[in-house]
Amino acid sequence: MTSHGTVFTVVGAGHGGQAMAAYLALQGFRTRLYNRRAHRLYPIRVRGGIELDGEVRGFARLEQATTDLAKAIDGADVIMVVVPAFAHAEVARTMAPHLASGQVVLLNPGRTGGALEFSHVLEQAGCQGRAIIAEAQTFIFASRSVGPAMSRIFRIKNAVPIAALPAGDTVACLERVVVAFPQFVAGKSVLKTGLDNVGAIFHPAPTILNAGRIEDTHGAFEYYHGGITPSVARVMEALDAERVAVGQALGIEVMTAQGWLEIAYGATGQNLWEAVLDNVGYAGIRAPASMETRYLSEDVPAGLVPMASLGRLLSIPTPTMDAIITLASTVHAVDYWAIGRTVERLGLAGLELGGIRALVEKGGMASAREPAAIVGA
Repeated sequence: MTSHGTVFTVVGAGHGGQAMAAYLALQGFRTRLYNRRAHRLYPIRVRGGIELDGEVRGFARLEQATTDLAKAIDGADVIMVVVPAFAHAEVARTMAPHLASGQVVLLNPGRTGGALEFSHVLEQAGCQGRAIIAEAQTFIFASRSVGPAMSRIFRIKNAVPIAALPAGDTVACLERVVVAFPQFVAGKSVLKTGLDNVGAIFHPAPTILNAGRIEDTHGAFEYYHGGITPSVARVMEALDAERVAVGQALGIEVMTAQGWLEIAYGATGQNLWEAVLDNVGYAGIRAPASMETRYLSEDVPAGLVPMASLGRLLSIPTPTMDAIITLASTVHAVDYWAIGRTVERLGLAGLELGGIRALVEKGGMASAREPAAIVGA
């Protein structure tokens, strides 16, 4: 195994985090793994690493598996945050006292507004380190934990856009991460990566509209080919049109959900419902076993809420998004407007279109941070 100079820390020991840590270690990188709770790390400590199967195979020995975040990121070149989007803010608060200038923090993925929220929380926490904060448009692996200290990568995506905040830092971020992931490509901006979050279209609405069926059958039906009917697809198309309209108001060309299905899977049709049925990759995928699913707990506060909140800021109506957010809040007895990524939580409140663009492209207006210098550059 070749030893590489870049030191990676993976934050989060769930399905994605364990797969990413094992992959990096097997590529010969010094790799640390952090998790807030020790129980996920215990089997890894006992075995001395993670057994990886699938597209990449082998036993990956980690440099650290720790619950001490300060220790995990000390001296790391790249910090790969692989936790649910609703945990990004807490990770940022915990990391703020320990982050050093020149480090790269990449959210895998950012969902919608991830890098904006993360950067805003760091500023509120008085973070002194001028790190590069970036986000991936989607997670690079399709992976699962298949046992204690055992993970499987089913597929590595061919190309995943990443973007930094501000956009001028994207190239510097890319230079650091492509040594391990040549699949990463430069995205236009965090507005583009965030608004291309099609999970916000494919997950909350079908889940809400199939609530009775999910609870009655415990998810014993096909989520896409059974749960998305013509009527459900029309609601999704309305959501998608609102997402595209918010993007247009920001000067961002957003791919439609139907266009994404054609690009990603070669699935076509006269409408979204036909395109979903034409996607053989969806065959056999079951619905969530209950309504306590990340399709709501993650995709609503970190997908629909920031999109709708940006719509309000820019005077773009989002009635269908508003309705799904309200219904999800009622189902979960949680006010997703109160806890989700509103423009206030993204550090965009009070900004006009020019101010948002300045912040995202140049780091101006709401951020005093200059583009971060790469350590050793």
